[in-house]
Amino acid sequence: MAVTQQYTPSRARYRVVGLCVLLAMVTYLDRACIATLAPQIMADLDLDKDQMSYVYSAFALAYAAFEIPTALWADRLGTRLVLTRIVGWWSAFTVATAVAWGQYSLMAIRFLFGMGEAGAWPSAARTFSQWIPRRERGTVQGVFFAGAHLSGGLTPSLVLLLLGHLHWRMIFVLFGVIGFAWAAAWQRWYRDDPALDPRVNEAERDLIYAGRDLASPHAIDGHFWRKLLRHRNVIALCVMYFPNSFVFYFCITWLPTFLHEKHGFSDTELGVFAGLPLLLSVLADLFGGVATDWAVRRFGARLGRAGVGFVAYAMAAVATALATVVSEPMVAASLISIGTAASMFTLGAAWGTCQDIAGSHTAALSATMNTSGQIGSILSPIVVIYLAERFADWNAPLILIASLFAVGAAAWCVIDPNRRVLD
Repeated sequence: MAVTQQYTPSRARYRVVGLCVLLAMVTYLDRACIATLAPQIMADLDLDKDQMSYVYSAFALAYAAFEIPTALWADRLGTRLVLTRIVGWWSAFTVATAVAWGQYSLMAIRFLFGMGEAGAWPSAARTFSQWIPRRERGTVQGVFFAGAHLSGGLTPSLVLLLLGHLHWRMIFVLFGVIGFAWAAAWQRWYRDDPALDPRVNEAERDLIYAGRDLASPHAIDGHFWRKLLRHRNVIALCVMYFPNSFVFYFCITWLPTFLHEKHGFSDTELGVFAGLPLLLSVLADLFGGVATDWAVRRFGARLGRAGVGFVAYAMAAVATALATVVSEPMVAASLISIGTAASMFTLGAAWGTCQDIAGSHTAALSATMNTSGQIGSILSPIVVIYLAERFADWNAPLILIASLFAVGAAAWCVIDPNRRVLD
């Protein structure tokens, strides 16, 4: 029996995955709640839609600006320290949102919130690159994003329920406390290397290390960045990721307003359909992660990652375009949800590709890709409301989103996961 146990891998890596999924859920809980609370916030602070759009973008601007520096810190110091700092910081400013007294104070708080949260996703990818065997990475990334989108999808209903008992300011306080609890658990239980965790046996260590890049990291200097930013894979990944973040930020900012003003949805219907894109994305994340790992084993890395990404983005473009021509409100809302979920089907392939081609610099590369996405997040609230008002038609931003998905599908045709960035 002792010999059998010695060669049966332990499952400590799945505890790490579980903690990271909880991280993803807390992240989207704190991000998504502000859109549902927007009517109360705007009324309390006397803000119009344009002013609120800048509040949304303040978070994304800070997130984009500090994404790469924080990821480099994670590559250098490890994610135990960095993620503890990230979650503690953003939780503090989630609580601080409760004391905002006007547009500029709210923008400043959301900017600092974004500064603190920057680097969370690349740090999670770095964690997976250290703990998860290569053959499981797409699936694990899918599970990770499924947790995030499940939380984001349920948040509108949860917030509407809490509004019956709490002021909007107290909801931010409550959500901030949840983040502090996660940071304490991570600091206590996580270790940066599986070899430092007594729950990991020799068989599991061998399984993890067999697919891990153990090469010495490159120096982070001008040559490193020139090589990284000029690489065809990196450019294509950045172009591809832009529409994913653009549509996600539309869903957590202006989608409830779109559904109410364009299609006349009631509060009850909003509680369902405002969260539907992210709820469908849960299934897309899970199946997308499994699909990309299966396809890599069956057809190789190029079709397994890029092929899956291309098909999903093409479907996203078609579904979003169709949402502009149907007249039935629930059908239109469902098509938007399907389009969004199809784009999220690519997340396992996208983040798995970063781990495949960057090795010990996974956080740096994934942060670069995610920063491109955050540019989409910065622009999304402002561009969406501009187009809707400029053309007096909420379909205008949907046409733009469908076009961006088409560009993203083309970018997947360029990506080759077999071509490592720093070789």
